[in-house]
Parts: sequence; structure tokens; C-alpha cells
Amino acid sequence: MMKRLLDVVAAAGGLLLTSPLLLVAAIAVRAEAGAPVLFTQERVGRHGRPFRILKFRTMRNDVGGAQVTTGHDPRITRSGRWLRSTKIDELPQLVNVLRGEMSLVGPRPEVAKYVAEWPAAARAEILSVRPGITDPASIAFRREAEELAEVVDPERHYVEVILPRKVAMYRDYVRTRSFVGDLKIIFRTLRTVAED
Repeated sequence: MMKRLLDVVAAAGGLLLTSPLLLVAAIAVRAEAGAPVLFTQERVGRHGRPFRILKFRTMRNDVGGAQVTTGHDPRITRSGRWLRSTKIDELPQLVNVLRGEMSLVGPRPEVAKYVAEWPAAARAEILSVRPGITDPASIAFRREAEELAEVVDPERHYVEVILPRKVAMYRDYVRTRSFVGDLKIIFRTLRTVAED
């Protein structure tokens, strides 16, 4: 109950306080890359229910490619690099929080193909809670794109090296989560973004 109350109050307040920044970001994306301004993608949510995650679009529309993104990905626009480096591209997920699809803190939601890679027991445990905008794995892997840029096969490296480490951290979060712990993770995230 307290966690959901925090989610609603903080998400609503966050959208209100950052509305000028959201407008600037939307204008920047539209000016450089055209419509749509928002990127949506189906992710796996609580109890395995799919939902559409919202982000500011940081890539061009005219190219395909892998679902993992490296630091030097040519698909990323100039405005997209700024949005990614500041994490402003993630702010639209506050709408997902208000809808009840996500929480401020929780395991990051993955696409179905990567959730299928999780062991069955891990899948049941991780998907027992709402996915979040941030969590300990998000902080630990904040330079994930740079790591992926250094390997020959980023997709394979993500599945075989990064994903198992994330899954272990997701499970640890679910087992040890608390209201005070969530507050600490939020402040750690804000401090990390400010320092970067």
C-alpha cells in the first residue's frame, strides 16, 4: 500500500515538475527525427502481463537492428545521445507508473525473448512484482551500452554474460525489498545520474 502510494504521488509530482523538460525533449526529438516523439515497446510486466513501455525516441525510424543497444550504435540520433546520457528518455515511464504497469523501483522490464532466457523459478519470482524504472541492476549496469560496444557479438554477450547477472540482482531485490530500501535506491539513482 505504501509503495503504491509513493509511486502515484512521486510519478504525478515528477511529471508536473519536469513538464518543461519533457516539452523541450519532445521538441528536440520531433525537430531531429520527426514523429513519433515517443518510442513504445512491448515488455513483460507483473504476472507475465504484457504492457507498452514509454520512452522518448532516441533512434531513427528508418533502420532495424538488434534489441540491445551499444554505445556507438549508429541508429542513435544526436538528441538521443543527450536524452540517454541524462536519462531523460526514461521520464515518460512515469506515465506507466501512474497506470499501475510499473513502479518507481523494481526489476527492469524485459522484452519477451529475454524473459524466456530466465530460469523458470527466476521468472516466477521476478514477475511477482511490478517492474520498475530503476533498481540496483540499473545502477550497476548504467554503462551497459559501453560494455556492449567493446564486444564482437553484443546480443550474445548480453544473453550469456549480462542477463544472468541482472537476473541474480532482480531476484535479490525481490527477496529483500522494503519501503525504506526503495527510497535508498531512488536516492542512489538520482545521485548516480547527477554524478554522470
